[in-house]
Amino acid sequence: MAEFRVWAPKPELVRLDVNGVVHPMRRSDDGWWQASVDAPPDARYGYLLDDDPTVLPDPRSARQPDGVHARSQLWDPSGASWTDDDWTGRPVDGAVIYELHLGTFTGAGTFDSAIEKLDYLVDLGIDFVELMPVNSFAGTQGWGYDGVLWYSVHEPYGGPDGLVRFVDACHARGLGVLVDAVFNHLGPSGNYLPRFGPYLSSASNPWGEGINVADAGSDEVRRYIIGCALRWMRDFHADGLRLDAVHALVDTTAVHILEELATETEWLSRQLGRPLSLIAESDLNDPRLITSCDKGGYGITAQWDDDIHHAIHTAVSGERQGYYADFGSLATLAQTLRHGFFHASTYSSFRGRRHGRPLDTVTVPATRLIAYTCTHDQVGNRALGDRPSQNLTVGQLAIKAALVLGAPYTAMLFMGEEWGASTPFQFFSSHPEPELARATARGRRSEFAEHGWDAEDIPDPQDPQTFQRSKLDWDEAASGLHARLHKLYRELIALRRNEPDLADPWLDHLVVDYNEEQRWIMMRRNRIVIACNLGTEAARLPVGGELVLAWEQPAIGDRATKIPAHSFAILRSP
Repeated sequence: MAEFRVWAPKPELVRLDVNGVVHPMRRSDDGWWQASVDAPPDARYGYLLDDDPTVLPDPRSARQPDGVHARSQLWDPSGASWTDDDWTGRPVDGAVIYELHLGTFTGAGTFDSAIEKLDYLVDLGIDFVELMPVNSFAGTQGWGYDGVLWYSVHEPYGGPDGLVRFVDACHARGLGVLVDAVFNHLGPSGNYLPRFGPYLSSASNPWGEGINVADAGSDEVRRYIIGCALRWMRDFHADGLRLDAVHALVDTTAVHILEELATETEWLSRQLGRPLSLIAESDLNDPRLITSCDKGGYGITAQWDDDIHHAIHTAVSGERQGYYADFGSLATLAQTLRHGFFHASTYSSFRGRRHGRPLDTVTVPATRLIAYTCTHDQVGNRALGDRPSQNLTVGQLAIKAALVLGAPYTAMLFMGEEWGASTPFQFFSSHPEPELARATARGRRSEFAEHGWDAEDIPDPQDPQTFQRSKLDWDEAASGLHARLHKLYRELIALRRNEPDLADPWLDHLVVDYNEEQRWIMMRRNRIVIACNLGTEAARLPVGGELVLAWEQPAIGDRATKIPAHSFAILRSP
């Protein structure tokens, strides 16, 4: 007998459909309905609400073989074939993370084809693979942030069995796995949750209605979210989660849902006997996220740090539009590298107000902040989805890599960055509803037209070619300057791993010198100095020593080093 349970306090009547046969369900006082039915282990099922003849998928569905509008299918995690009993996990602090989108990482765009690239990631020196969302969303291809059935695994990628094989293969190679989880909004296609219960709140965010984590009926919604989060780590053996845009979770309760999730994650970690990490995306610059619960924080392991990205990118590229307006100088870059946040109770011209809060660099290690030269957001949310490699010299890309991988922060790469991939990463979707598809394309073009882009240049998200253009071209990784940049990334990651001075996580020990006019900046990490010339002319930097690694050969003296334009050198000072 199979036990079916669903929380549905809104409808007066809920019935269960299993393989086309309808069964009655019993309701409890707390809004849960249940039924015991003799069903095969791969039964297709769903729920009928009141007198509506439409069979709706299970909000906690594990598998959607025919998409998010169709019946769910039973899937038992206890039947998965795992071989990672010896995997003891690894902490994320100080690691090198590799963010990838499964559909464009390989030509086939599946878990199984991604497994074939894992040895490459090991050779590169990667510690964790971070998967962009793999939960079920409408259509066949998309970024995954329009998920509507958070418990299920997107079928075109390989479904839940494919994810099991992928995580198992990662662990066999010593790679940890992080799953990107979106709990702040639901996608526009296939969202049937409001039919079942009060999943949505009166609050809103840029992506639509907010999730009810604090209003009436929110207790079960919170359990829905936390249960989903724990499930990725328990049933699919993930080593942690990346939590999308947590600032959009409007929680006015005394115990914030992030604190509650961190507490339960720690409990699960003890039960499993391996580290589990939570990484938040937040634009608040609020150190309380990564401050331990016993010190009044939320206890999140780490958070993405866009200020570091903005400071590095603008200093190297010269871009200043939009939220880059406050960045660009080497003084700003130095301030950000030394303190983690640039906006820390300081005025943000983009927001028109003060923003952020200072990080206590004495008690919070730098490894709780994630630094990167680009992410899916910082590439894909550009009008044309163009990567830095499409606009900068290879030397400039090398400088960005040296600053991120040489800094004391936890580091992250975005797929293909390590060889300067020439392919874009554009915004793509495949909504099956024609009007929603047209609205998505119109909205994208209108958004960027307001910022001066020609609307006709904006790729249509629904055009299959937009998706195809975004797939990595693996052939270019081994040729020309691509291969040279790839070699540099391998060497930088190896140096980061093997050099004791680069393991110091405390920002109070980091010294940053710069010369605005000559366009050079240096990070001193005890005896290791990362010296970068961002200018268009060779520059003499006041540092000497033994050459460890460089992009272009510098001229090293006892007390000064001449570094070519758009290049860097890493030295070991006497």
